[in-house]
Amino acid sequence: MKSIRTDLSTDISEIELLILADYHYADPNSDHNAIRRDIDYVNSHDNAYCVLAGDLLDCALRSTLGDVYSNLSPMAELSAMTELLEPIAHKIVAIVPGNHEARHYRTNGVDMTRLLARQLGIESKYADDAAVIFLRFGQDGKRNHSRPICYTIYLTHGFGGGRKEGGKIQRLVDLSTIVDADIYCVGHTHLPATLKTAYARPSASNSSISYCTKLFVNSAAK
Repeated sequence: MKSIRTDLSTDISEIELLILADYHYADPNSDHNAIRRDIDYVNSHDNAYCVLAGDLLDCALRSTLGDVYSNLSPMAELSAMTELLEPIAHKIVAIVPGNHEARHYRTNGVDMTRLLARQLGIESKYADDAAVIFLRFGQDGKRNHSRPICYTIYLTHGFGGGRKEGGKIQRLVDLSTIVDADIYCVGHTHLPATLKTAYARPSASNSSISYCTKLFVNSAAK
């Protein structure tokens, strides 16, 4: 688990954070127009940022599911995704691989997501499995010398989930047993879902309890 720090301006009062995941770009059923709309939205809105949560690439191989003959070649798919994401590279907060990109790593040792991050110039934002993001912006307003507000975000592609919606949601909520965070972001199951839970967070520094809300988000596929 890698920690990634992103410091935005203290003049920003709010942001939008989009989860871009499960594009499966080379798959014939991938909606390229919807993908471009996502990217254009981030690019055209000053306070919009994004995390890349895996399976942006389809990475079909002869030994895996998917039609390797009708898809783009791996290099063509990587080049196309790099070109699409270049205009918003500076707005990408973190990037992790999915199970589709993992196909290449398991088969030939090539990490397609790391290559994508490197080509975009954001390799420092790459985590090979999961990341805890410390995202700071704005001012907390509680002190005379206000500090930026810090949100903690746990980002991973996700796994399993079962056939029923309830099982997929439970997998998402179970992430809170791995790490304490404000927001949990995943993809993988292609089930668009958000939910909140109340949480009591102890503070050892001043022996107090603060009550907060945890937000869980599962992104859709395109």
